[in-house]
Amino acid sequence: MTRELTCIVCPKGCQLKVELDNNDSKKVLSVEGYTCKRGLVYAETECTAPMRTLTTTAPIAGGGVVPVKTDKPVPKELLFECMTLINAARVSPDAKLGEIVVENILGTGANVVTTRNVKL
Repeated sequence: MTRELTCIVCPKGCQLKVELDNNDSKKVLSVEGYTCKRGLVYAETECTAPMRTLTTTAPIAGGGVVPVKTDKPVPKELLFECMTLINAARVSPDAKLGEIVVENILGTGANVVTTRNVKL
């Protein structure tokens, strides 16, 4: 099976062709089209264990929302579960930029942090 991807690691946007094992779709057989090692790593990771940095908003105790993000990528398959936990959290009305809202979300090692100061 072949997957076509556009590399997002740098502005070049290399067009990648990834050949996957027909019996094991998580096994990469070959990658074509990359011009640097980062492109190769991106293609392999995207096809075997895709990761995403989650950006969203979290509720502030007392009303309103504040933008938050994970401080490192989390497995793509956990995004909706992460959203459930973030929506259940309550951010302090005096939270500062970079304050941890959810520590080690779902055991991924990633923290959910505020991306600006809370102003009510």
